[in-house]
Amino acid sequence: MTPLTRFPSALFSALLLACSGSALQAADVVPKGYNTTIPEDVLTPDRVQTRIGTFNYFDGFPDDDTMAKARRQVDLGRGVQTFLNFMPAASLEMLYVGHRDGYGMQVNRDIGLFEELMSSKSLWLTGNTDTVYATAFLDLSKGPIVVEVPAGTGPGTVNDAFFRFVVDMGGPGPDKGKGGKYLIVGPGQTAPANTEGYFVANTPSKINWLILRGFLDDQGKTDTARNAFKGGLKVYPYSERANPPANNFKNLTDWETNTIHANNFKFYEELDEVIQREPSDLFSPELLGMASSIGIEKGKPFNPSPEQKALLTEAVAIGNATARSILFGPKDPKNYIYPGKAGYWQTGFPGGSHEYLVDKGNGGRDMDGRTLFFYLATVNTPAMALEIPGVGSQYAFSSRDGSGAYLNGSNTYKLNIPANPPAQKFWSFVVYDPQTRSMLQTGEMPYPSKNNKRNADMVKNADGSIDLYFGPQAPVGMEANWVKTVPGKGWFGIFRLYGPGQEWFDRTWKLGDIEKV
Repeated sequence: MTPLTRFPSALFSALLLACSGSALQAADVVPKGYNTTIPEDVLTPDRVQTRIGTFNYFDGFPDDDTMAKARRQVDLGRGVQTFLNFMPAASLEMLYVGHRDGYGMQVNRDIGLFEELMSSKSLWLTGNTDTVYATAFLDLSKGPIVVEVPAGTGPGTVNDAFFRFVVDMGGPGPDKGKGGKYLIVGPGQTAPANTEGYFVANTPSKINWLILRGFLDDQGKTDTARNAFKGGLKVYPYSERANPPANNFKNLTDWETNTIHANNFKFYEELDEVIQREPSDLFSPELLGMASSIGIEKGKPFNPSPEQKALLTEAVAIGNATARSILFGPKDPKNYIYPGKAGYWQTGFPGGSHEYLVDKGNGGRDMDGRTLFFYLATVNTPAMALEIPGVGSQYAFSSRDGSGAYLNGSNTYKLNIPANPPAQKFWSFVVYDPQTRSMLQTGEMPYPSKNNKRNADMVKNADGSIDLYFGPQAPVGMEANWVKTVPGKGWFGIFRLYGPGQEWFDRTWKLGDIEKV
């Protein structure tokens, strides 16, 4: 009877084990020191080999060397992620510093104008040579600020200190190009009871950037936009609305000023300035926690030890390499405008969201998409991301020829602009330096670009298309269509459409490859 009694028991145990799913695996055993079977996947071996070295444990306790390696890796990773995730804040901070210290401009009072357009002397992330920029910084620490924009203003925007959208002005804004008064209300402030006559916008930061664009006239001149800004653009505290002080306009065209964030340890010092000045709720607790884990914390001095500084110097180098790889060689197909990466034409807003949201936020945030844009450019607005025919502007950029090779200033290239580009205002092509992401400095051509208004002498083909040439020397007879490049330096180009037509959005009009001649 005993065997018959024990056999069903053994069978039952086997069935129980087979039916237990993933809770217990056949390989699970009763390890030394335990009374029951322990799943292997909850145990840590005494020795684990990784790419950063060997981790050694005594019964799960890490030794000192293992703890040091793991801690260093975490700190390094957080330094890299701080660079990538806080890049928008450091970028706007350096625009602010460039205006304050480089141009010598006062907040709420001085307005910068590129009266003869921006030239390649300016270190601005992908600034253009085709619109008259009006630029100012707003400080809302003492109360709301009024911005009056004149009629006829092109695309304009206010961005907060994390380079997030606050409000559009001009053509894409609520004034719809007719001009008007905007009341910008800062953190912790309440809008006045009577705001009739104002377009009201709230911002979570003290420092905000105002950037407006005026269009060239039909002769490609800046006079109309320049005079409109000088005659009608005003910035002043709301508290002084009864008798607004006069603004001081500064012509910034020939200034040599840097507005670009650092790619070395100095980046973290730039970020520290923002975190110390701005309200903490400008950023999420997770982001602030990331920054504080590497020593950047509101109310405390940022004073890393030599060892910490060396680690962050390595972290920012990795972050910089990551950002450049994302910008110039993205893997996600949505970064490319045409199927199959045709022409290697990229968009600055992959996914079509100025907030870089995936599936309206259901897929979270496209972190690489945000890095791509802010390493490349400035100004964050829905008007640049949404597909609205006739409104705002659209962009396509490429750093490669049709074969996929990087563009080299030693070579000569050709780009065909098909007939009838879908731009209600105008189109342009500007050449940039991959190092600074600013306009390429050639020594001879302060405006490294072509624009169908300013460059009306460009030679057209029989079918109405235009061939643009890029190289150290102009092809014979094509001087009007040529943009000079620098031997030994790379370059990339941005094609812009102002007032883009439906043909751009449905891709019935498309750019070809940049072809090596």
